Amino acid sequence: MLEAIRRAISFLREKQILHKLGVLISVAVIGIACYMLYHKLRNIDAAAVFRAMKETEPRLIMLSALSVAAGYFTLTFYDWFAVRTIGRRDVPYRINALAAFTSYSIGHNVGASVFTGGAVRYRIYSAWDLSAVDVAKIVFLAGLTFWLGNLAVLGMGIAYHPEAASAINQVPPWMNRILAYIILAGLVGYVVWVWMKPRSVGRGPWSVVLPGGPLTLLQIAIGIIDLGFCALAMYMLVPAEPDVGFVVVAVVFVSATLLGFASHSPGGLGVFDAAMLVGLEMMDQEQLLAGMLLFRVLYYLAPFFISVMLLTLRELIIGSRSKKLQAVAADAKPGVGHPLKEHGRSGA
Repeated sequence: MLEAIRRAISFLREKQILHKLGVLISVAVIGIACYMLYHKLRNIDAAAVFRAMKETEPRLIMLSALSVAAGYFTLTFYDWFAVRTIGRRDVPYRINALAAFTSYSIGHNVGASVFTGGAVRYRIYSAWDLSAVDVAKIVFLAGLTFWLGNLAVLGMGIAYHPEAASAINQVPPWMNRILAYIILAGLVGYVVWVWMKPRSVGRGPWSVVLPGGPLTLLQIAIGIIDLGFCALAMYMLVPAEPDVGFVVVAVVFVSATLLGFASHSPGGLGVFDAAMLVGLEMMDQEQLLAGMLLFRVLYYLAPFFISVMLLTLRELIIGSRSKKLQAVAADAKPGVGHPLKEHGRSGA
């Protein structure tokens, strides 16, 4: 059975069917989202949206900001877990935290987070002698943590309140509940599968040993906590009336996040917003849109600017150290061209 699945995937890759299918899905998701967003926004009063933003309680904005900070702190353990899983326990947590925070915050805003985030990670981890293959493994394992957490939250949330998902996918609640049970059964099956014996994916130097059962449970816990804080940040900013409860907002939020991720648009722009407006259409749309805009400032824009400043400061420090090393080498060997300059290397 597994061999047949591997052969099918290999065939699809050779024919680039998976790539074409992915592009088709992205275009379809963006197209549907644009259509829904147009119909949702055409009657929106922009002045009312900005007025709602100004009237949002500073206490709620602060609590949302703290939830975002807690979410990004939890997110740093994606890299911490992945780096230790590939056997590089010598890389300190502060480097994991810098790589995770900057790669995710920049990837969220630029789009194509696998590539943009991977490039940022490589720039940071290469200073610790991690190769491009090592970074690719880190990206894969961090992504696995993300998806395991998403599926766990989505499965439990839909099983508890299937009507929340029905508002987005227009599928009957009983069918969504069955889908939730299938998702949870798949998660349990995966945990059992990796618990039975060591498992790996990929071939040759690209082979990645999957975390075993106990570590997979830790992965799921990290993902759940991260998403829980993000959903809480959104919950703080949505209208208080009607009080739909945290679970409903969390299910809609995670569903919207996954749709935005599938679209590959920067920050799920348009797709995330349309899904939120459709999923929470029982709320005042101007107030909901105001909360979503504040959430984007807190979760996307603020971390992005902080990341750019951190990376710029890091490059300035590296450049300064490189110049000092070049000066020391030049003083030690007067009259001889510096080898770093001869080969065009920066020393970063």
